[in-house]
Order: sequence, then structure tokens, then C-alpha cells
Amino acid sequence: MTIPEGLQRILATANDVVVLTGAGISAESGIPTFRGEDGLWSKLKPEELASFDAFLSNPELVSEWYQHRRHITRESKPNAAHTALVEMEKYFRRFTVVTQNVDNLHRRAGSKNIAELHGNIERNYCLGCRKRYDGADFDANGSFRCSKCGGLIRPDIVWFGEMLPADQWDVAETAAATADVMFVVGTSAVVYPAAELPVTVRRSGGKIVEVNIEETPLTGFADFSLQGSASNVLSEIIDKIKELRGVAKDTE
Repeated sequence: MTIPEGLQRILATANDVVVLTGAGISAESGIPTFRGEDGLWSKLKPEELASFDAFLSNPELVSEWYQHRRHITRESKPNAAHTALVEMEKYFRRFTVVTQNVDNLHRRAGSKNIAELHGNIERNYCLGCRKRYDGADFDANGSFRCSKCGGLIRPDIVWFGEMLPADQWDVAETAAATADVMFVVGTSAVVYPAAELPVTVRRSGGKIVEVNIEETPLTGFADFSLQGSASNVLSEIIDKIKELRGVAKDTE
């Protein structure tokens, strides 16, 4: 893949970079996407498993579903796209990963500045006393009922109809408003409010780079659209960044 000269100039001079990621970046790690012909929502209705009402109506079913998803994410490993973003972070003054994924793979890969817009499937808390059950603590508890008060334990993720966590959204908005360039990786860019972030970047004078295996509603809006797998495209981009900025980086 040839990286356009215009994008090369941006990569050589940019200071503030933000990356918006979606399910496509984790697909190569074996985690199913939600949309598309083979997506999870083509087989299941979101309101049956991913809403607060569904959880209250059938907490055992919903808890089993999310425990199944936890098993998938724990068995999966960060792929070359995740590690490319970790490497990319070294070459810019400010670098923020804004993710719509709940799979924790960015953190496991080593990214430091992450805004998790939809939460993290490894975190859980009791609806009654707010006791946390994070990581292995949830498995050790052995139930979706709190060991302290008997309340329901829910995953700390954003369900349909719920607001995004304000602190994470603030990080994302601030990063977008000051970004020289935003990479939009593996997302259809149709889910709001995350889909507003590329617009914020554009209004602030930043450039948009789409990385996806196919065209999306964002393609015509982006300054550059690079088609291919996230791991291949981002690996080539980081190689180019090293080529363009390597000497300056070595002398810091």
C-alpha cells in the first residue's frame, strides 16, 4: 500500500493525534463484530441482551451472555493493529485512543491514554452497594449476585438507552477538538455520539484518516481513506512514521 504524500506530510509534522476505534480493529483477534452479515446483532436482538430492562427481566440469561463474551475476550490477544497504536504513541506529543470496544485489548496491548466510551467488560459492580467485581474477582464470586449485599452484579458497560460515562466522553471531546489528525479505525462511524468526533476534528481544522476493510458512511467525509485490514494498514503507517520522524525521535 502506498501512503499518500499528503498524509505523509501530516505524519511528519503532527503533534496531537487521536484514534477512534471500533469492532473492526478487534475482529482479527477473533472477537465478533456486531454489525454486518455475520455480526452478533444479525443473530440476536440488542434489546434482549444489551439493555437494563433486559438485565432486570432475566439477569441470569444476560449474565451468562456477558460471561460468554468475557471468555472470548480473555482467550483473545491484542493483534498487530493494537500494538501498532502502542508504538505510534511514542512519536507524538499527545496521543489518545478513543474506543467504542469493551474488550480491554487496547489496555492489554499497552496503550496508556485510553477513553473507553462504552465501558470495559472486565469491570463489574453491584447495583445495590456498588461493590466492584473487576477481572478475576467476578469469577471468584461465582454468581451474578453480590457477596456483600445480595444485589445484582452488572457489567460496567454502556447498554442501549444509557448515557456514555461523562469523564470518558470529556477526554474524547477534548482530544478531538485539539487533534491535528484523527485515525478512524474499524468502525462504521454511524453510532452516536461517537460519530460526532470526526466532525469535531474537522471543525477544529484537523484531518481525518479512515482505516477500514470497506467503504463506510465516513469514507466520503474523510481526507484519506485507506482500505485494508487494520493490522496491515496500521503496521505500514507506523513504519512510515518511523521513517519520517525517526531521526528527530532519536535525538530527543
